[in-house]
Amino acid sequence: MSAQLFVVATPIGHLDDMTFRAIDILKSVAVVAAEDTRQSAHLLKHYNILTPLTACHDHNESSKIEQLVTKMLNGESIALISDAGTPLISDPGFKLVRAAQEHGIRVIPVPGACAAIAALSAVGLPSDRFSFEGFLPSKSTQRISQLEKLKAETQTLIFYEAPHRILASVKDMAQVFGENRPVGFAREITKTFETIKKMTLKELVVFIENDRNQEKGEIVVLVGGATEVKDLAQDKLDELLQRLLQDLSVKAASQLAADLTGIKKKVAYQRALELTQSD
Repeated sequence: MSAQLFVVATPIGHLDDMTFRAIDILKSVAVVAAEDTRQSAHLLKHYNILTPLTACHDHNESSKIEQLVTKMLNGESIALISDAGTPLISDPGFKLVRAAQEHGIRVIPVPGACAAIAALSAVGLPSDRFSFEGFLPSKSTQRISQLEKLKAETQTLIFYEAPHRILASVKDMAQVFGENRPVGFAREITKTFETIKKMTLKELVVFIENDRNQEKGEIVVLVGGATEVKDLAQDKLDELLQRLLQDLSVKAASQLAADLTGIKKKVAYQRALELTQSD
């Protein structure tokens, strides 16, 4: 058996971002498994790719796997594509890739565009460590709960968000992470109305509220990681210092707080001073 499953990245907007290799592979395989055949038909037509399309999306992936795997076991190579960008990144395809591997079929990535990485490369936030969080829950209570779990993470956090939820999501981020947390906002990457900004979460809320066009298109939100101060929730630090200050001097209380939490002594000392002055 020489058939293979190619996982092919496609443009996220600008059609010229299609790679030569991706075009050659889409022309050479027996069938292209696409998230949305209507969307992908435009791409294939643009590059004069005549390979048959078949739908493979969230609602039919499980039932389609057997058919596609059978084709590959019979010697027919298949290319997997999503509507835009790299398949499996908040898109369907994982079940098909896993099934191919389980049947000894070689899975070959064909790299290309990915909105998360494109945004990270341009917004000016730290990129040495990052985590892709995909889409947050649609309901605010569940979204806030998920954000709370990420509050103390120190790496850059990358989210995708639907345009009709972007303002509500950013407001929830400001509530949980703090209004001054740095954030990158990347919308319609590689398209006509591409927007790439870096600001604070508070500023981003205002930016979106003042320009409703920012609630349109494909959106990536990148949140800077928590600093050492924010790794410990402010209220928890305050609670600890207030208790220590009942029996200790500012210097001793801040030293002990630093030892217990791992934050810098000068940070604890400054906060202890603020708490004593506010009493």
